[in-house]
Amino acid sequence: MKLEPIVTSLLDTDLYKFNMDQVIFHKHTDLCGQYYFKCRNKNIKFTPEMVQEISEQTDHLCSLRFKKEELDYLRSIRFIKNDYVEFLRLWHPIRDYVTIGLTDDGELSIVVDGPLFSAMQFEIYLLEIVNEVYFRMAYDYNELRRSAEKKLSAKIKALNDGEYTFSFAEFGCRRRLSREWQDVVVKRLVSETKKCVGTSNVYLAMKYHVTPIGTYAHEFVQMYQGIDSIPLAYTNHYAMKDWYAEYDGDNGTALTDTVTTDLFLLDFNRSNVNNYSGVRHDSGDPFEWGDKIIAHYKKYGVDPKTKLLLFSDSLDFDRAQEIYDYFREKAKVSFGIGTFCTNDTDVEALNIVIKLQYVNGRPVAKLSDSPGKSMCKDPEYLEYLKRSVDFRLKRESR
Repeated sequence: MKLEPIVTSLLDTDLYKFNMDQVIFHKHTDLCGQYYFKCRNKNIKFTPEMVQEISEQTDHLCSLRFKKEELDYLRSIRFIKNDYVEFLRLWHPIRDYVTIGLTDDGELSIVVDGPLFSAMQFEIYLLEIVNEVYFRMAYDYNELRRSAEKKLSAKIKALNDGEYTFSFAEFGCRRRLSREWQDVVVKRLVSETKKCVGTSNVYLAMKYHVTPIGTYAHEFVQMYQGIDSIPLAYTNHYAMKDWYAEYDGDNGTALTDTVTTDLFLLDFNRSNVNNYSGVRHDSGDPFEWGDKIIAHYKKYGVDPKTKLLLFSDSLDFDRAQEIYDYFREKAKVSFGIGTFCTNDTDVEALNIVIKLQYVNGRPVAKLSDSPGKSMCKDPEYLEYLKRSVDFRLKRESR
């Protein structure tokens, strides 16, 4: 079964990839990274035919270049700088950085290995490819599409009828049913409701004249673990310092849970509380997290109602409404909703990730507020990181 090209534009990715890459381009071009694929669902098997299709789709991805109108659009985003856009004029994905295979027990293996400024860009493109190949080749795609259409129409009706009263951004690139379905989803959400404030997909933001949304991901904080001169328990400090230096207070929503929110808050000092417009939740109990963040703002005399709480952890609309009702009088509240927008069908969606695991040959890891979301190739390093975090928490939380 030969598919049409899945990724047809290098803008067909999340905005935060460009945000993070710009910082790396300006400050850390010496870093190299290795990323590994993982499917968290149980009993998912990829066939040799699927792997061949994924490989050929990756070949096509690496033939793409940025078009003039795409570069001009990036240049129009207020915090994307001209020298970085000129770099992207020269840049393209390099196929030699990606190894794709199949294990003996039918698990898909993908490793991306190269300069970090280039390797990091593969994540979203490859997840888009893997997800679409799997669902087109493992199921009757047309049936999946019909169930997705029915569910999307029900969501839009509920939004317009006032059942859901929160605002949100569409964050569904990485686990979308297909490229053409995400296009339909974004078009309908922004044209048929007043609740969708934008999308993380830069291409669709350009196409439908809506706001591209995103700041940074866990990998941005993780990469500082691979820099020899930085103590492991201070990676949030250096990540936020570089981010603020790059964006000068713009594009300022900080991600809290790369090495636990408790550790993050030690570095989210008075200066950062004032410099960053808000924070993003991506693991752990959202209500406990939000109350903890609000208390932290109050500790520094900051009105939480002037700051954004952005929730993005495996949300559906009912869960988002519950969170919104709890926090709406306490702070600014918004949501990034991904899979439930772009791959809500009669079949369980894949929970697939491609995570940074090594920087300059050193292991790196995420210690999220949900232990099941941690991923590290080196268990000894993971324990060392935990001890480093615990030591600083005990020493400075007295």
